[in-house]
Amino acid sequence: MDFNINNFGTLEVTEGLSFNLTETLLVTWIVMAILLALAIIVRVKSKKWNSKNKPKGLQNFIEMCVDAFERFFKGSSSEKVTYLAPWFFALFAFLLMANIIGLVGLRPPTADWGLTFPLAMASFVMFQYAGFRYRPKAYMKGFLKPFAVFLPLNILGEFARPIALSFRLFGNILGGVILMSLLYELAPTVLTFVLPVALHAYFDLAAGALQAFIFTVLSITFVGLAAED
Repeated sequence: MDFNINNFGTLEVTEGLSFNLTETLLVTWIVMAILLALAIIVRVKSKKWNSKNKPKGLQNFIEMCVDAFERFFKGSSSEKVTYLAPWFFALFAFLLMANIIGLVGLRPPTADWGLTFPLAMASFVMFQYAGFRYRPKAYMKGFLKPFAVFLPLNILGEFARPIALSFRLFGNILGGVILMSLLYELAPTVLTFVLPVALHAYFDLAAGALQAFIFTVLSITFVGLAAED
């Protein structure tokens, strides 16, 4: 695994419109394809599920995950924004899959700030939307506290949230990618068949799940705080 972002060429959509086929983009497509395939499987299976029967197997697992996330969302955020729970569930699923994709030798797309920052900005838009929709006057007055002279600093503080969110996720995942790359480059060949197993379990699985959880929880908390007095 290389910690540099590889560019596999340029794809021209129309004349004057093209984009680079980077490793981040291609792996992101792979993650999206996996999640879409899983969603289709669940959708097909769900047509055979009967709410009157005791859930088992895949149905039991899916219902347990959805119910646990909904209860967690209600306990961590405001009841006013419970309709956003599906978005944050999808966000967590995407981040989790993107972070642990390194287990199969692919470079996690979340190790690229070009992906984590747009995701953080999407959450930032929701922060502002929740604040201006549910308590517009109080939310705008909050930018003037404790005194009006602090308005520029309060605005900067708001923009610091998505930047901090994106760098936290990006830095932790990139750090794991760099350490694993150095291990494969510097360790003796014999040890590369033994040591990476435990390290992949930590950097890709444990740390990846933890960072996906932290990013999602902070986003949920910020939205809830914006919607409530």
